[in-house]
Amino acid sequence: MSLPADLPSTKPYLLRAFWEWCSDNGFTPHMTVAVDDYCRIPQEFVKKGEIVLNIGMEATKNLQMKNEAVSFQARFSGAVRDIYVPMPRVIAIYARENGVGMGFPVEAVKTAGEDGKTPPDDTPPGRPPYLRRVK
Repeated sequence: MSLPADLPSTKPYLLRAFWEWCSDNGFTPHMTVAVDDYCRIPQEFVKKGEIVLNIGMEATKNLQMKNEAVSFQARFSGAVRDIYVPMPRVIAIYARENGVGMGFPVEAVKTAGEDGKTPPDDTPPGRPPYLRRVK
């Protein structure tokens, strides 16, 4: 059974719930991402179009898991980086210590005009809006 088109995705709710379960039980939540041009990720750590991110409390600052995206700051090779992952690009969340987790279908990121509506501003907090060349 599929959800009606006007209902929001269950993915962000399940992601937040599993993150909380990991945190409450002393596990380290990791998130696997299918990286594309809509993700703001340090590209030097992407392998075969994917990246695994530690999204535990100790590894992130200003973690926000909204319905549209996951954003936070994290250190990569000692440098603080702003991370932004649109919710449709999240593949999985799991506990590093035991591998328990859940996977999600990868969806295309909707852009303005695809559904007749303008999507919410996907610029992470603290970052100015930017332009992207579309071919």
